[in-house]
Amino acid sequence: MAKVKTSYTCSDCGAIASRWTGQCTSCHQWNTMVESVVEAPGVNRLSNQQYKSLAQTAPVLSLTDIEAVDVPRFGTGIEEFDRVLGGGLVAGGVVLIGGDPGIGKSTLLLQALANISQVKNTLYVSGEESGAQIALRARRLAVEAKDLKLQAEIQLEKILGTLESLKPEVAVIDSIQTIYSDALSSAPGSVAQVRECAAQLTRMAKQSGVTIILVGHVTKEGALAGPRVLEHIVDTVLYFEGDTQSSFRLVRAIKNRFGAVNELGVFAMTEKGLKGVSNPSALFLSQHDTQVPGACVMVTQEGTRPLLVEIQALVDTSHLPNARRLSVGLEQNRLAMLLAVLHRHAGIAAFDQDVFINAVGGVKISEPAADLAVLLAINSSMRNKPLPRGLVVFGEVGLAGEIRPAPRGQERLREAAKLGFSIAMIPKSNVPKQPIEGMTIVAVERIDEAFNRLRELD
Repeated sequence: MAKVKTSYTCSDCGAIASRWTGQCTSCHQWNTMVESVVEAPGVNRLSNQQYKSLAQTAPVLSLTDIEAVDVPRFGTGIEEFDRVLGGGLVAGGVVLIGGDPGIGKSTLLLQALANISQVKNTLYVSGEESGAQIALRARRLAVEAKDLKLQAEIQLEKILGTLESLKPEVAVIDSIQTIYSDALSSAPGSVAQVRECAAQLTRMAKQSGVTIILVGHVTKEGALAGPRVLEHIVDTVLYFEGDTQSSFRLVRAIKNRFGAVNELGVFAMTEKGLKGVSNPSALFLSQHDTQVPGACVMVTQEGTRPLLVEIQALVDTSHLPNARRLSVGLEQNRLAMLLAVLHRHAGIAAFDQDVFINAVGGVKISEPAADLAVLLAINSSMRNKPLPRGLVVFGEVGLAGEIRPAPRGQERLREAAKLGFSIAMIPKSNVPKQPIEGMTIVAVERIDEAFNRLRELD
């Protein structure tokens, strides 16, 4: 068999070199040369007759003539996991799941694959652990996995051969960074290997209809390791979130071609593995016997699920030339902007105060509807006076001091009322047309008006 030829391409300018160099000779950038396979000449050259035959097999259709049907799905036996996937797995789909080491990726997939193996043909390919280690984990988790097939292999060609011969309906590759192809000489985990192996596995999934779940490593910044194209070629991208020291885990959908993005699944790590949490709002609310200063409850929307999260603020006199601004679970730069709005439009200065913000439970809030809750929590800490009991808020704060509406306000209010909250301070545009039983609505348009109404509630 002839040796496959490789070349090195600059990821910045696209220059091609026959051997690796530390600096690109064209754009002079360092460490940008990536190995790739050189296609044999004439492979993609087609005659006119061949082009004609291809055109006949793939006709051009009008969009209105194509029948739109829902993609059939099958469940994993784990309700929270199915929620994040958009209802379940899709035949021929490729799912990429990443997270910090030890957060529970392999545990969740072993549980899911054990459930699926009772009704479908499944395969678990492990490149990081031996079969004995996975068997010990399955015994510890007490999962029924007698029909689950296991292969400890890291060579791509052997894995593809197993997929062709075994023809599983669902396969897990743990992890993509450990797989290598003989066509490339670079080490496993390199950009070229990850890209080539992911492309080959995706091609296999689309041709054979097998559902493939890839486990991916993450960098120290929390992003998926490897080339960005890895996230582009797969159908679904999931991220594990949460502190490894905590027993709670969050799985978030960042990309999903077959469902909604930003869906959130909440799990609790137990001795028997990951268990879905039916009422996740209880995780993100501190259990205070009495109201404490600096705590404000907001309703955030994660995909189709409204969640109640407690925002905590601590404001203290700074003894440094530059006051500290620290935010955990919320965007750091947005905190600085909100403090400027607080000073300009509400007359509350914090330039000589250290301000610390935390979202309880390790959840990360990216939507701007948390702005009003952050400002109320900061003001409560500065006054050392707790907010009224049963208060829940949401709303985006603009630079002009206005409070803008948040999407799906009705669903947020219903979730808060269901959990026993009786007062809601919300943007005026989010006032429901029909009153919500047991809840008093306080509608505000500007940040100074919000503080005035808050004094009335006190």
